[in-house]
Amino acid sequence: METRAPARNRRMLVLSLAFILLACAVILISLNTGSIRLSPGEVLRTLTGSGTADQRLILFEYRLPRILISALAGIGLGVAGAVLQGVSRNALADPGILGLNAGAAFGLVIFVSFFHSLKGPVSLMLPLFTFAGGTLVALLIVLLAYDRYRGLPPIRLILVGIAVEAGVSAVTLYLSLKLDEDTYAFAARWLAGSIWGRDWFGVWALLPWIAVLVPLVYYRSRTLDLFALGDETAAGLGSSAFRSRLVLLAAAVALSCASTSMAGGIGFIGLVSPHIARRLAGPQHRHSLPVAALTGLIVLVGADTIGRSLFQPNAIPAGVVVAAISGPYFLYLLLRTKS
Repeated sequence: METRAPARNRRMLVLSLAFILLACAVILISLNTGSIRLSPGEVLRTLTGSGTADQRLILFEYRLPRILISALAGIGLGVAGAVLQGVSRNALADPGILGLNAGAAFGLVIFVSFFHSLKGPVSLMLPLFTFAGGTLVALLIVLLAYDRYRGLPPIRLILVGIAVEAGVSAVTLYLSLKLDEDTYAFAARWLAGSIWGRDWFGVWALLPWIAVLVPLVYYRSRTLDLFALGDETAAGLGSSAFRSRLVLLAAAVALSCASTSMAGGIGFIGLVSPHIARRLAGPQHRHSLPVAALTGLIVLVGADTIGRSLFQPNAIPAGVVVAAISGPYFLYLLLRTKS
C-alpha cells in the first residue's frame, strides 16, 4: 500500500499537468480565432502590452472576457455535476436533470421582465436572480423528496427533480411568451446555451461564486466519498448525511445557477465531465473534482470557439456544440457499460 501511494500521486500530478496544459492550449487557440484572426505571436505581444490599439481592443474588450466567462462557467458546471452525482449516488444526475437549469431559467425570465438592459453594472445582479430561481426549485425538490424516516433518498431525489423540472419549464415558457420581441429573442438564445456574458462586468459577476464555492466543495470531498458508501455508513463514520447533503446541494445549486447565468442554459457538461474525471482519476473526489473542473473548462471554451469561428458569419450557440459533442460520447459510455 505504501509503495502504491507515491506512484498514484505521481500519476495524478502528471494527469493534472496534462489537463492544465490542454486547458491553456484551448484558451490560446480561442484567443487566436474569430472574425479577425490574431497569430499566437500577436496574442502574446498584446498580452504583454506591446500590441497595437486595435489588437488590444479585440483581445481585452471582446475575446478575453468571453473566454474567461466560458472557462469559469465550465469549471462551475463540471464541479456542480460531480457534486450532484456524488450526493445522489446516481451517475445520471446533473443540473439539467435535477431541474436546477430550469430554476435558473425561471430566475432569468423574471430578471429580464424587470431589467430590459443587461449591459453594465446591472448584469452583476443576474446571478442572484438565477440563484434565487435555482434555490426555489431545489427547496421544492427537497420538500417533496424528503422522507422523515429515510431523509433524502437519492432515487426519489432524481425522480422528483425530473417532475419539478417539467413543471417549472412550462411556467417559464408561459412567462417568456409575455416578453417583448427583443427580450424574448435574448431569452431564447440563453436557453440554447449562448455565451452572452462578453464584458468584464460578467467576469466579475461570476468570479466570486467560483472562487468561493469550488474550494468549499473540494474541502468537503471526503464527505462526497462517504456518500458512496450509503447514508448509514456515512453517519457511522461521523458525517451527518442529511445536513451534509443539504450543504453540498446548496453549493451545487449556486455553482450551476451562477454559471448558467452568464453562459446560458448549457447542458451535458455537468453530466459528462464527472464521468470523464472518474475514468481518468478514479472514484475519490479529491482526485476527480479538479479533473472534472478542467474538463468542463476545456469542453465549454472549445465549444464556444467552434461555434463562433467555424460557422462564420453565423455563430452557433455553445450549448448546441456541447450537445453535439457530449451526446454521442455519453451514448458510447452507456453502450460500453451495458456490454
